[in-house]
Amino acid sequence: MRLFTLSFLALSITNSLFSAFATANTAAATAAEQLYQPRPVEMQPQLAVTGTQQVGVTSLRITNPAQLNLLTQQKQDREMLLELWYPAEKTLPTGAAAQPATYDNVTKSHQPFSIQAKALRDAKAKTDQKYPLVVLSHGYVGYRTLMFYLAEHLASHGYVVAAIDHPQSTNAEVDAIKAPYAGFPATLYHRSRDQQFVLSYFREHPKALEGVINTDVAAVIGYSMGGYGAINTVGGCFNFTEQSVQAFTGSKDQATNAALKQLLNSCAGGQYPKTATELKVDSAWKAAIAIAPWGGQHKLFSADALAAIKVPMLYFAGDQDDVSGYEGMQWLYSQTGRQASSSNSNSKYMLTYHNARHNIAPHPAPAVARQNKLDFGHYHEPSWSAQSINDINKHFALAMLDCHVKAISKQCEYLKLAATPTDAAAKATENSSGWLGFPARYDTGLSWQYQLQAK
Repeated sequence: MRLFTLSFLALSITNSLFSAFATANTAAATAAEQLYQPRPVEMQPQLAVTGTQQVGVTSLRITNPAQLNLLTQQKQDREMLLELWYPAEKTLPTGAAAQPATYDNVTKSHQPFSIQAKALRDAKAKTDQKYPLVVLSHGYVGYRTLMFYLAEHLASHGYVVAAIDHPQSTNAEVDAIKAPYAGFPATLYHRSRDQQFVLSYFREHPKALEGVINTDVAAVIGYSMGGYGAINTVGGCFNFTEQSVQAFTGSKDQATNAALKQLLNSCAGGQYPKTATELKVDSAWKAAIAIAPWGGQHKLFSADALAAIKVPMLYFAGDQDDVSGYEGMQWLYSQTGRQASSSNSNSKYMLTYHNARHNIAPHPAPAVARQNKLDFGHYHEPSWSAQSINDINKHFALAMLDCHVKAISKQCEYLKLAATPTDAAAKATENSSGWLGFPARYDTGLSWQYQLQAK
């Protein structure tokens, strides 16, 4: 029986999930683009250099059964398409040589494009060891390969990365002109659930990807609404009010808003704990990275729940972000891991891109996106090179995961930085950066905050 009417969502996505996937995967009509230009290694952050592992990539459809559809208030299977990157051999399972992949998708206005990958499509996984799992989550709207550069990089350093096409939240499914927010209520409800389900799926299917995924140690990385979900997934419970429900769903019905408030105020993959002690964050989560996370500016998280987070957190933020709001992201950082007892505080970090807005996660714009503001605005940063941002993201994400997921102590040194490179430069040797791993003269426009876990 339907609990309440969701007429405010009448402008729903009209195409089926898999027809949208088919559009994204078959529409590319031009040759695959190479988005990155070569750069001298000496001018890159040290940990942005590609690792020693050959990288494979494959696609996988998974189903989370009997999930609530907010639009119909009925339970239905939630089908997701994943892209998996992993350490690989140079051959297919048949023994034939594997070929470089392409990543085909559409812009916000549904213009097709194709990107040339470094990873080898469907290559045989390297089975000499197991690798930690990283769940990668795009924003609203986006697609699973939006941060392919980061996925390929982490896989080259010994991780398996599973990126999600979140249903009702992708470029292909949402009409950005006629109904741009049709999928947003579902995004509010499902984002953390999707992230947790991916981890749970591979735990329940230990032979997936030739059995090389170690689900005992994992990390979640999310951009924008993916970051909103990641914070929740590691314990930052939501704190919607009826006013915020109305603001972000469009519903003006009081009974509907009260019901939606109860539904939305979940935690850690869909839990509804009555007390803090009832909340069970999955113990496999060893780190979380929230890139330009949305929601802090509206205080959509419980301050008490943020304070109790024990999973190490890294925030990336632009101080001119006009989508997620820099003050809101600073609030998230300041509240995270803040406990009355310092012995319970977690390790947390925040990297600020000065003069950056919200687009600090995507790959560079494909050529077709340069034809209009709607599409180009999904990728462009007015004061930064996308390639430079991508390199910096790769450096700090690898440092974070190596330190807290793989527990490589020497990698933690890359996270113990002065507030800015300039602050430390006077103490550094001539022609060197004040930040470990950064080349001299190529470390501007950034600042850093951190707090280490009490021992």
